Amino acid sequence: MKLFKVLVVAGVSVALLSGCGSDKNNADKGAAATTAPATEQVDAKTSASIVNQADSFISAVSDKGTWIVAVLNDLTVDKDVVVAGQFHDKNDASKEIYRKLALYAQDADHKVTATYTLTAPKVTVQSENFRVQGGTIKGDVYVEANGFNLYKDATIDGNLYFSSEDVKATAVLEGKVTGATEVK
Repeated sequence: MKLFKVLVVAGVSVALLSGCGSDKNNADKGAAATTAPATEQVDAKTSASIVNQADSFISAVSDKGTWIVAVLNDLTVDKDVVVAGQFHDKNDASKEIYRKLALYAQDADHKVTATYTLTAPKVTVQSENFRVQGGTIKGDVYVEANGFNLYKDATIDGNLYFSSEDVKATAVLEGKVTGATEVK
């Protein structure tokens, strides 16, 4: 039974991450395909970090983490989260500075099959060009870096605060914010 669960998780991981495009504005942008089960940390240098536990998530979004973090279930973190570090799209230094939080699963045709909620008291974004795609962040988000992107299929169920007007001016907010959006 345990082997079956591992295979199912691996299959979902492959479906989520297979064939993702390289265009930054592509809604189906994702990570390189992997067959690692969701309970293992994937190579932080080249692949997505697929997480389903709070400690793994905290590590994955740190400055020692990965350029993309995929959450494959609802996740509650009982402490503040800091998204830090400079990363490049698909970990290729010749590409743009870019980081992504994928709160969804997709099938082989890039159709979103499930969305997830990350619950945390506070999420502080210090990584430039950080995109939240799919799903919901439940809690307040504080943005300290340029280029924050709340993609059209993402929600912040809380307040969205920017550290300055300049940082706010670089943000792209296509998704939904249920609380206040302001400079604080």
